[in-house]
Parts: sequence; C-alpha cells; structure tokens
Amino acid sequence: MPKVVKGAKVEWGTCSRTVSLGAEPWGITYWNNSIAVGSRYNIIILDVTTGSQIAILSEHTDLVNCVTFSSDGKSLVAGSWDKTVKFWDVQTGGVVKTFYGHNGYILSVSISEDCTRIVSGSADKTIRLWNIQTGDCLHTINHQDWVWHVSFSPIDPQHIISVSGNKVWWWDANGHQIPPTSDGSHISFSPDHTQFALCNGEVVTVLNSDSRGIVAEFHVANSDAKYCCFSPDGRLVAAVAWSTAYVWDIASPDPHLVGTFVGHTDSITSLVFSSPSSLISGSEDGSVKFWKIGTLSSDQIATDSGSSMIASSPILSISLQPRAGIVISSDCHGVVKTWDLSTGLCIATCQILAIRDIVIGGGDAKFLDGRLIFAWYKNTKICIWDTEKEELLKTLDTLTPSDCWGFRISGDGSKVFFLHERGIQAWHMWTWEPVGEVTLGLEKRPYLDPFYIDSSRVWIHYRNSPAQEGWDFVTSPVPFDPPTGRPQLDFIGGTWRQTEGPSWIKDTATGKKVFQLDGRYVKPFDVQWDGRYLVAGYRSGEVLILDFHHLLPQ
Repeated sequence: MPKVVKGAKVEWGTCSRTVSLGAEPWGITYWNNSIAVGSRYNIIILDVTTGSQIAILSEHTDLVNCVTFSSDGKSLVAGSWDKTVKFWDVQTGGVVKTFYGHNGYILSVSISEDCTRIVSGSADKTIRLWNIQTGDCLHTINHQDWVWHVSFSPIDPQHIISVSGNKVWWWDANGHQIPPTSDGSHISFSPDHTQFALCNGEVVTVLNSDSRGIVAEFHVANSDAKYCCFSPDGRLVAAVAWSTAYVWDIASPDPHLVGTFVGHTDSITSLVFSSPSSLISGSEDGSVKFWKIGTLSSDQIATDSGSSMIASSPILSISLQPRAGIVISSDCHGVVKTWDLSTGLCIATCQILAIRDIVIGGGDAKFLDGRLIFAWYKNTKICIWDTEKEELLKTLDTLTPSDCWGFRISGDGSKVFFLHERGIQAWHMWTWEPVGEVTLGLEKRPYLDPFYIDSSRVWIHYRNSPAQEGWDFVTSPVPFDPPTGRPQLDFIGGTWRQTEGPSWIKDTATGKKVFQLDGRYVKPFDVQWDGRYLVAGYRSGEVLILDFHHLLPQ
C-alpha cells in the first residue's frame, strides 16, 4: 500500500491531502508536527506537513479506539477494545506501562498536565483514575451508562469531566460528583478555558465556563453532532455530524457558519485542529483528511438549509508533470486547476469558458513556452485552449464517432494521441497533419499507458492482462517494446460510474494488489502514472496523488 496519499477537494474549504490507512482511523490526537491515529491493532504516527508515515506502534490486540499525547509530546496514552490502557514512549515506540482493570471497551482516555495521572472511560460504565508511576488504580467512579468521553478539567486539573447517558458530569479528585450536570454527548474547551462547547443532538452550544451562559448556538441539519473542538486561537469551533464537518466563527460579533466540509464517504470518527486554519478528520471510510479553511463569499452560502454546501464537480482529466512538480486537473464545468505535487495544494485556477457546464470526453494539459495549453475531446472534435489568452487556438474534427478511451498530449507538446475503440490516431499538435493510425481489435479493451517519457512513443495496456503494446509515431506508427524496469499497474474490479464493490490497482509484474480505490473514481485511462506518482480524479471532485516509491527497484 502507498505510504503517502494526497488529495485536493475542488471547493472553497480545500482538502489538501488524503491519507489512506487501509483501516478505519478512530481516535486522532495532534502535537507539534505529528498526529497519532488509532486503528485496528495499531497506532499510526503521521507527519502533519507531508502526511507521510513516521512510525507504527503495535502492542494492542484489538481496535485502538482513543489516543492522546502528553503535554510535552514525549508520551502517548491509548485505550483499546482489548480493555487495556497503554502508556507509550513516543521516541522509542515502546510501551512504558499497561493498565489493567476495565471489563469493557476503553472509549476515552486523558492524561494530566503534569503527566502523573491517567483517566479512562469504558463501556463497563466506569471511570478509572490511574497513577502512571505505580500503575495503581486510585479511584473508580461508577456510571449508569457507557462513558463515551472523559478528561481532566482544564479549569481545575484535580477535577474530572465525563460524558455518559447524554449528560456531562463533573467530579472532584475523590470521585464525588460536582453539580450541576449538562445535556450533551461531547464536550470541548477553548485553549484559554474561558469557553466550552457541547454537542447535543442537532445543536452545538458554546458556553461561558464561569457563568455557564450561552455564547452561541448552532444547528446541524438532519443529523446529530457527535464531536466538537476549538481552533488553537479559539476563534473557530468545529463539529462532526456523520460524514460532514462544520466550522463556525464564534469570535465575530455575529457568530456564524463559515464552512461545511464534505468529502468522506462514511462516518467521521474524530476531528482535531492542527492550526488556526487547518483541520484533520478521520473516518470509517479508512482515510484521514487534511482540510484548509478558507473564507466563503456571501453568494456561496446556501440560504435554504442554513449551511454552505458547494456541489462537487467531477474530475474529468488529469495531467501529471513530475519534472515541474505539478498536477493539472479539469472538471466537468471547465475549471482547470494546477496542484503542487509535493503538498497537494492548489497553485492556480482558470476557467475554460468555451466548455463551461459541458461534460468533456477526455482532456490533457501541458505547459508549453510558459503557457498552459489545455486540450479536450468532445463530439468527435479535439480543441486546444490557451488559458493565458483565454481563447480557442485550434479545433480538429477527428471524424471518429466512437467514444474516447484515452487522450494525451505528447511530452514535448508536438503531438496529440487519441485512443478509441477502433485504434490509436495521432496528429501534429499545431499543423493537424496526421502522423498515423493503428488499428486494434475491439475485443481487447485497451487503455493508454499513462506513463510518458518522450515525444513520439505511446503504448497501451489491456485490462486484466499484463500484455502491452507500443508504437513509435516519429513518421508513421512503428511497433516497439514498451519500457521495462518499472512497476506496471492495472485496474481490476469495480466501476467508475458507481460504487459496485472495490476496485484495485494491481502491480502486474508481481500480481500484488497495491492500492484500493473506493468511491466514484475516474476511468482507468484518465489516470496518469510516471513510475512513482500516480494521479487520478474522483467523481466527488477530489484529486488523488499516490506515491508508490516503495515499489521502485532499490
């Protein structure tokens, strides 16, 4: 499986990176430049900047449901469905101490500011307070229901806060209840501890910590808010309702919703800010998403629902240019975006006015003489657009009524290759003089290999087969043997039109499955691949960048 997966959501609040864990991420905790993610049996440590995997901590024997860093970042506490709490040394990756005593799943853990105590909440309806040095259980507090959340109070470190039975409870150091209770399924405090937020059904309420007066109240449409958190500067509050994250500005004179983050395909299990403008979410869809928070203009807010919902525009073409360190995508509304290959962030955006709101059949883009040239195929015509001048440069009638199965501009921009069900055609880019044509059998179902290294050669794969063929179009098509010494990828199973089971990317050289594509992804022949990076577009509007460097010969 690839170590690094990046993505970018084509909407205002951009998903700058998507990391696929191959397992459901549960608890997420953040410290400095690292995040720890609980998953099946493991704790995965990721770099916040790159999304790359730093380490895997493997000692639990069941799902790791909750994790939290110590205040200095040197230690980590984790609770698991194996009914144990473990205290980890982050630097060595070893378990310092294991705490036994709970008779049910561990649902929440917290570590005191001075790193001397741990508190844990469990499905056995108890809270346990632990001495880290001795491993002894100092107190056990009984509830009438599962304890979904527990933490040390940031206002008074000797006090404990718990959530059970949709009630928020306060306890003193001896385990005695401190009234009153509050209604809610989750609680989060602001960094300066002056405010706290409660999730209660479809309502997220922000209250003053001293007076318990309401500062702001927000509604989540058609779903229950499950988790909430404050940004590091205390200006924003984020909450989760199923697969959607909402962000509100509570520092303005008129607290309001500033964004709705849509992109996960299953329930979000955890949410945390990594900076005042960055949000990290983990979901049961097996991914962790890194979100950049932008600013919405008033005309982008859907007033009928009271929340901002920007419709996704399916990605219809992808162009990988690794030497320039960029990826270029286009969507079905004619929006062309340039992405940074290393960070997954959007560098530039332009609009192809000529095809706005028209679904194109295939496309490709290249930077030629400092200008971004975009080409697309639609209704037997190939069109060339200059994004800088915003004008249509050329139109070529292919006289081919069949569907476009692959469309590429050569590496130096001198030729255009067009694959359809009958074969491959090639033209000179600027003169439209034919270079040649290759006829293929209809039964083979080929697609263009997205790997390009020169100006005249092109080769194809056959689906579910390691077979490939290549031709050199210097003057006329001449067969040649495609390059070797790199992983060869194939797509098996699934469908690009709908989610009918998973689709896999397979290394045909070894026969191993190397990555699973979930959701409505692009057609295999709209993917590009340079031997290390593979880029693809999703029907959701996401651009996926996979780094397969671990498959390269060492």
